[in-house]
Amino acid sequence: MHPEVVAVLQCPCCRDHLTLEGRTLRCGAGHAFDLARTGYVNFVVGRSARVGDTDAMVSARDTFLSAGHFDPLSAELAMVAQRAGPGIAVELGSGTARHLSKVLDALPTPAGLAIDVSAAAARRAARAHPRVSAVVADTRRTLPVADGVAALAMLVFAPRNGAELRRIVRDDGALLVATPLPDHLAELRTAFDLIRVDAEKQTRLDAALSPGFARAESRQVRWEMVLTRSDCEALVAMGPSAHHLAAAAIAERAHRLPDATRVTGACCVEVWTPR
Repeated sequence: MHPEVVAVLQCPCCRDHLTLEGRTLRCGAGHAFDLARTGYVNFVVGRSARVGDTDAMVSARDTFLSAGHFDPLSAELAMVAQRAGPGIAVELGSGTARHLSKVLDALPTPAGLAIDVSAAAARRAARAHPRVSAVVADTRRTLPVADGVAALAMLVFAPRNGAELRRIVRDDGALLVATPLPDHLAELRTAFDLIRVDAEKQTRLDAALSPGFARAESRQVRWEMVLTRSDCEALVAMGPSAHHLAAAAIAERAHRLPDATRVTGACCVEVWTPR
């Protein structure tokens, strides 16, 4: 685990500072959290009501994103993120940390922290980039991160915990948010009965973030993907629709598609600054 990340972590039990002793993170009160063999730390204490991405979903995500299909979004995030100063970058709901890795490549940021409720995602994220460290934590609850330490926080299709984001982001830092536009993946919506973009998404986003942040910039990024049947299968299998569609059903519907399908990528990328 990167030392710059260890320096900003806090105990999820008592919120004390943590130190790394061998392969164990300890606080002054004696709470201890072992690094997994693959390098991540699980900070979930007790049972979490949230269900994270499964191994199969994370594997599909890794396959699809590694093929570069969402790289235009990663590139936009990296470009916009350059307004942030040097310091730790934190991505909530990071998945495999593909986007965070691309941002780190473009910034002088010393390290990045990937936080996800899925242990399967954290295993992948911990290996995504030499400067990425990964932890398992419920991003809807208190984050295992000290106050005012993040130069940049990122949410890419992830839940918004506005109060905790404001707590961890520096006063001179920035919050980067990516959300899908209504026509994102529109060509696959009927074939796979995909979950539609909520018409009230923007209203709910504003309600979650505006108490602590002000919207400084909003821009759209659009691109076209030419996807094979296997690509389409992985795309659906990695997303929220996989929670209500069995793998066999996804594969069967993908088999009905043509050899290549043109699919729209359409997202809104926003920069929010602390109030």
